[in-house]
Amino acid sequence: MSKHPTSQRLADFLPYQLSIASNAVSSRIAEQYRRRFALKTTEWRIMAVLGDSGPLTQRDLSQITLMDKVPVNRACKTLEDRGLAARQPNAADGRSHLLELTAEGRAVHARIMPLALDIERELFSALDQDEREQLKSMLLRLREAAGEFDAEALEG
Repeated sequence: MSKHPTSQRLADFLPYQLSIASNAVSSRIAEQYRRRFALKTTEWRIMAVLGDSGPLTQRDLSQITLMDKVPVNRACKTLEDRGLAARQPNAADGRSHLLELTAEGRAVHARIMPLALDIERELFSALDQDEREQLKSMLLRLREAAGEFDAEALEG
C-alpha cells in the first residue's frame, strides 16, 4: 500500500496529459516548418500570431502566447535578422516598437498555414465531428478556468 493514499501517477495528472499532447502535436507540425523553412517553434508561433493579429509589441506577443519574454525576444530578433519581420515605432507608446511580418514573412506564413492545417486535419481524423467540437469546447473552458496570466510574472 502506498504511503501517500492521495498520490496520483504523473501520467494521470491532467496538466501533464495536456502538456504531452500539446508537445506531440506541436512537434508534429514543427517538423514541417523546421525542415522546409528553418524555423523554430517559438519563431513560428510569433509569425502565426502576427499573421493573425497584425503588428504587436513584444510584450503583447508574450502575453498572447504565454511565453517567457526572453525566448520571445530571441525569436523576434531572429525573424528580423532573416527579413521575415520588421520593427516600427509604436505611435501609441514611444517606449516600445511594433513587430510585423514583412512581405517575405507573410509569404512564408501563407505557405506554412496549409501544411499546419493539413496536419491538424490528419490528427483530428482520429475523432469524429462531435468529438472535435467537444474537445475544442473543453479546451476553451479549461483555458478560461485557468484565468489570465502576466507572462512576465511567469518567468520566476
